[in-house]
Amino acid sequence: MSSDLRHRPTGAPGVPGGVPGGTAARDARGHGVRGWVDARSRFVPVVATLVLFLVMFATGSVRHENFGSPQVFANLFIDNAHLIVLAVGMTFVILTGGIDLSVASVLALSAMVAAAGLEAGWSAPLVVVLVLVMGATFGLLQGLVIHYLDVQPFIVTLAGLFLARGLCYVISTDAISIQDETFRAVAGTYYPLTDAVTITPNVLVALVVVVVAVVVLHLTRFGRTIYAVGGGQASATLMGLPVARARVGAYAISGLCAAISGLLFSIYSLSGYSLTALGLELDAIAAVVIGGTLLSGGVGFVLGSVLGVLVLGVIQTLISFEGTLSSWWTRIFVGALLLVFVVLQRVVVRRRR
Repeated sequence: MSSDLRHRPTGAPGVPGGVPGGTAARDARGHGVRGWVDARSRFVPVVATLVLFLVMFATGSVRHENFGSPQVFANLFIDNAHLIVLAVGMTFVILTGGIDLSVASVLALSAMVAAAGLEAGWSAPLVVVLVLVMGATFGLLQGLVIHYLDVQPFIVTLAGLFLARGLCYVISTDAISIQDETFRAVAGTYYPLTDAVTITPNVLVALVVVVVAVVVLHLTRFGRTIYAVGGGQASATLMGLPVARARVGAYAISGLCAAISGLLFSIYSLSGYSLTALGLELDAIAAVVIGGTLLSGGVGFVLGSVLGVLVLGVIQTLISFEGTLSSWWTRIFVGALLLVFVVLQRVVVRRRR
C-alpha cells in the first residue's frame, strides 16, 4: 500500500464513511506533530550533551572560585586540541558504521616520527608533510583492506593499533625531546583573545579542522554519501553512490586527523614517546558517542563530537579542582556517561522506527 493511501484521512471527500474533521483528521494532525518531533530526534543526544556540559560547568563555577573564568574554558580547548582532531576523524568512520582503533597508536607514531626526524636534522616543514602523508596512507590502507577484502573494521584497525605502536618501539623505547626552534616557537606562542584569555596555535588548528569537517560532511556529495553509507550500505549501493570511495575515504581522513593530532601533541609536549596516548582511542570513541553519533552509523554531527570532548575535559577539570578525588574517577564518570548516552541513542532509534 502506498504511503498516500495509508495516510489518506477517512474524512476526505470520496472516502466512504468519512467525516470531515473527524478522528482520522485529528490522527493526521497528530502524525504531523509526531513526525515533526521524530524528524528532529537526531538532535536530542547533541542537545543533551550541550545541557550536560553547561550544567557541569555551572556546577564547577558554583563550587570553586575561578572555575568559571574564561581562561579555564579556553584551557579545555588548549589541553584537548589533539583529542578534538582525533574525534573529528573518528566521527567520519563511525558515521559509515565502522570503527578505528588505531588512531591513538598513529598519533603516538606521528609524534615519534616528528621527534626523531627533527632530532636527525630534518626541517620542520619536511617533517610535517612526511607525518601527514604517513597518517593518511596508513588510514587509506586500512580502508582498502576493510572494503575490498570485506574484513571487519574492528579486526583491521586492531591490527593497525599493534602495528603503529610496534613501530614506535622500533624508532625508540625512550622519550625523544624536541629541540627544533620552529616547534618550540609554535609551542611558546599564545594568541590573546582578551587581556586575561589566551589560546595556542594548536587550538586554531583544531578549530580549522572542525570547520573543514563540517563543510565536507554537510555541504559536499562525499559527506552526504558518508551519511547514506552509514544509514544502509546496500541501499547506498543500489542508489549508485560511490560507497567504496566514501568508506575508504573515511579511514584515510581518520588517519590524516590522527597524524595532525600527533603533530599537535608533539608541539604540546615537545617530545615523542612510544607510550604516548595509550587508550586515547577509547576517549575519542567515547567523545563521539557522547556527542550524539550513532555507533551503527548514519546519524551524528562533528560539533556534537566537539561537545563530547569538552564534556570529558570538564570532568577532568572538575576532578582537578576537587583535589581529593583520584584521576581514576574520570574513567568511572566517562563510563557511566557512555552507558547513559548509548541507552539514550537506543531510545531515539526505536522511537524513529
